[in-house]
Amino acid sequence: MAKRDLPEINAGSMADIAFLLLIFFLVTTTIQTDSGLSVLLPPYVEEPPPPVEKNKRNVFSVQINGNNELLVRGKQCPDVLSIKEKAITFITNRGKDPNSSESPKKAIISILNDNGTSYEMYVTVYNQLKAAYNQLWEESSKEQFGRSYKDLTKKERQAIRKEIPLVISEAEPSDLLKG
Repeated sequence: MAKRDLPEINAGSMADIAFLLLIFFLVTTTIQTDSGLSVLLPPYVEEPPPPVEKNKRNVFSVQINGNNELLVRGKQCPDVLSIKEKAITFITNRGKDPNSSESPKKAIISILNDNGTSYEMYVTVYNQLKAAYNQLWEESSKEQFGRSYKDLTKKERQAIRKEIPLVISEAEPSDLLKG
C-alpha cells in the first residue's frame, strides 16, 4: 500500500495578507486621547509686565483648600453648584452693589487652590465658573440678536465677548490654604 503525500499549502502570500490586515487595523482604529480644560495660555514674554492694581470690588475670588472646602469672596461656600449663580450676580452687577463688579468688562474671576485640592473639585469649580459665562453669553445673544449664541456668526460672538469678556485668573497652587 502506497503512502499518500499531503498536499502543500502555499504560504507565500501569508505575509502579504498579514501586512494588509495590519494596515487595515491601523487605518480604521481611532486612538482615544484625553482632553483636558480648553484654556488659552498667554504668549511667553521675556519680561512680564508690572502687576496692575485692581479694585478689589471687581475681583470674584474663589479659594479651594486641601480639604476641598470653598471660600468665595472670603466667605465659606458649602455648595459648589451655587458658585455659578454667585458669579453671574457678581458679573452683572453693573455698579449697583458696591461690593460687586462695576461692570462685566471689569469683572475678574480669581481661582486659588491648594496643592491638596482634588482634580475633581478643581474641574467642578472651573466648570461652574465657565457655565456662568456661557449663560451670560447665551442671554446676551438672545437679547441682542434674537438667537442662540452657538448660532451667531464669528463677528457677533466677538461683540458679545467684548461686552462680557471671559477673565479667569488662576494663581499657582500653594500649601497656604490649610483647612
